[in-house]
Amino acid sequence: MKGFIAKILGAALLVAVAFRAFGAEKVTFEAHSPLTVAVGEAFRVEFALNASPDDGSFKAPSFEGFDVIAGPAESRGQSVQIVGSTMTKSINYTITYVLLPQSAGNVTIGAAEIAVDGTTYRTQPLPIEIVNEGDASRAQPRSSGGDGDSDESTRQQSVQQQIGKDDILLRAVVSQTSVYKNEPLHVAFKLYTRVPYANIVPESAPSFNGFWSQDLTDPNTARVGRETYNGKVYETRVLFEYLLYPQQVGTLSIDPVDITVVAQVVVQSRRNFDPFFGSGHEVYNVPRKVKSQQASIEVKPLPEGAPSSFSGAVGSFRMDTDLPTDRFAANSGATCTVKISGTGNLTFVQAPKLTLPASFEQYNVKTTESINTSASGISGYRQFEYPFIARAEGTYEIAPIEFTYFDLKRRQYVTLRSRPMTFEITPDTKGGTGSAVVMQGRGMSKEEVKMLGEDIRFIRLGTPQLRAARRPFLFSGGYWVALCGILVLFAGVYAALRKQIRESQNVALMRGKRANKVAVQRFRAAKGYMEAQDRHAFYEEMLRALWGYMSDKFNIPVANLTKENVREELSKRGVSSEEAHRFTAIISQCDEAQYSPAASARMSDVYSEGVDLISRIESVIKR
Repeated sequence: MKGFIAKILGAALLVAVAFRAFGAEKVTFEAHSPLTVAVGEAFRVEFALNASPDDGSFKAPSFEGFDVIAGPAESRGQSVQIVGSTMTKSINYTITYVLLPQSAGNVTIGAAEIAVDGTTYRTQPLPIEIVNEGDASRAQPRSSGGDGDSDESTRQQSVQQQIGKDDILLRAVVSQTSVYKNEPLHVAFKLYTRVPYANIVPESAPSFNGFWSQDLTDPNTARVGRETYNGKVYETRVLFEYLLYPQQVGTLSIDPVDITVVAQVVVQSRRNFDPFFGSGHEVYNVPRKVKSQQASIEVKPLPEGAPSSFSGAVGSFRMDTDLPTDRFAANSGATCTVKISGTGNLTFVQAPKLTLPASFEQYNVKTTESINTSASGISGYRQFEYPFIARAEGTYEIAPIEFTYFDLKRRQYVTLRSRPMTFEITPDTKGGTGSAVVMQGRGMSKEEVKMLGEDIRFIRLGTPQLRAARRPFLFSGGYWVALCGILVLFAGVYAALRKQIRESQNVALMRGKRANKVAVQRFRAAKGYMEAQDRHAFYEEMLRALWGYMSDKFNIPVANLTKENVREELSKRGVSSEEAHRFTAIISQCDEAQYSPAASARMSDVYSEGVDLISRIESVIKR
């Protein structure tokens, strides 16, 4: 009954894990089509979904500029893969159309829609370049005949000619070319291709002189797409992405970036001719170096007449303040908190100035922040805390806290202010230093009063009456108990250290004590080789574990160990002759299996027998 219940619980747990794994997969809906097609040439457009859609939820685009000659054709498939305790389910749902272009030009297939569990997903629009049949011939595979070096040279030239000058481009795409100082701009180094490629090799890294830069490149996410540039359709890929803040005024340049793109060209070949299947194909890797253009950015200075509270903040911000109560006692601590939040150059935002009277003791400002960086700029907040202590009683008027930033939308300075603060400081009821003051002259304000420290008191007149506030700890009962405990602890620590030093000086004793520990570590390594089915490494590590254990245990170098003297040493320490023979048998078995084609299934038996034998020998020797 218990076994049956355990099976039910295990099955339920497996189903829960499976549903969790299925639900964690991200839904994607993508469209695929050729970049370039010829007039009168039919081609396929596929809409691929990695989930099960809601019934009847698919909405096809209008396909304006094309004739639909077939479709929609639906195909479904799914697979389940279990690796260890991880279960992965893959669902493929594809809708295919066959289209025929009506005329030459650039036509965009609109976005398709589909719903999964009530959520609507859309594909990206697909620009397609439709060319006349003669213009599309360059993209088709070419054949070349003949033999020898001249034929190979001709073939190489033909392959090179199939890649046009504008088939691979690298562009530095900037969000804007005219900005104010400290206004953010986005730059992406984007690769444009009209031919397939196998690899991308960067030759130089981006450099931004005069800019503060933030790298936005995500190596785990490839931002690919399709764009129309100079009348041609390209596959695009973002290689590098940065957020820039200009720190200088004038014309700044973004230096070019060099990369090498290894393009792939498919060419028909007569050398691989097959009488049944026809001509074969050869794939050539053609390296092509490309460089981005030099981008110039005009950086304008901020307008003149900035308020004194402006410290370089540019963007759109909000200021929230948390001020202390208006009434508190002298020598009490209080804190003003200012939070600047919004979008802009938050990294450069400085703490606004808080002006306090001279009798207030102000401490260092504490700063906390939460900043998020994206292509549109930096957003989040910076929070400043101003701790202080009021030392003298009275009423004080504190000027409002001001923060000024340059608003990019309104193109003007904006000043944010807190409310004015009025603090009423009452006398210190705890008898602190706030009640002992000395006036330095007549007509002075409270800000000019100097405070006396607690170590300065008036001389007391009259007969003193002194008495002990409490019994001293020195020479008391607790003092002697603590002293005895410290001496006992010191003696114990001293004895333990002396024992450790003696044992460390006895090398043979230390090796014998750590023999079993070293053998266990080597057995773990052998188990790893066994699980990896590395037979040679497994038996080699087993030999090291067995011989090494005997060497450390008996303080005999491994080079001097033999099966005979091992049996003698084991016999001296009370190990039975049967166990000694078993040890030599395992050694012989490992020596033979290390270089013989023995089945890998025997490794588990050798491993179990070796570990068990060392455990029994260790228990006998320790008696």
